[in-house]
Amino acid sequence: MKRLGPAPPLGNAPSSDASARLLVVGRDIVITGEIQSCDCLVVEGTVKANVTCNELRIAHGGLVLGSAAVADADVAGRFEGELHVSQRLLLRASGKIAAKLRYHQIVIELGGQISGDVQSLDASQPVPVPTASVRNRM
Repeated sequence: MKRLGPAPPLGNAPSSDASARLLVVGRDIVITGEIQSCDCLVVEGTVKANVTCNELRIAHGGLVLGSAAVADADVAGRFEGELHVSQRLLLRASGKIAAKLRYHQIVIELGGQISGDVQSLDASQPVPVPTASVRNRM
């Protein structure tokens, strides 16, 4: 049996262009509230928020609690809440998702874990903005 290597990263790395809207939440940092309109959110610490952005990356050790509506997601840490991915979800071997999950395409590395209400989206289906408030989960 041929063993597959790790999945490739999603898309390109965030642009180094000054106009790129990149938000990095470093280790031991906790952010609570609303995060909107970023091109890429990288979570190494903890985010307790409602998130609307193009790309979500949760690093190993990172945690997102709340809801998120994104085009692409790369999860090596943990996500808990409601996650809508309109394009591609990459769940790394160390990643864990406990959520109401909607996705268009999914890649799960050996060891990645998902629990909750999981459904694939029809390509023509629009992704609704999550309605659950993060305040109800804290």
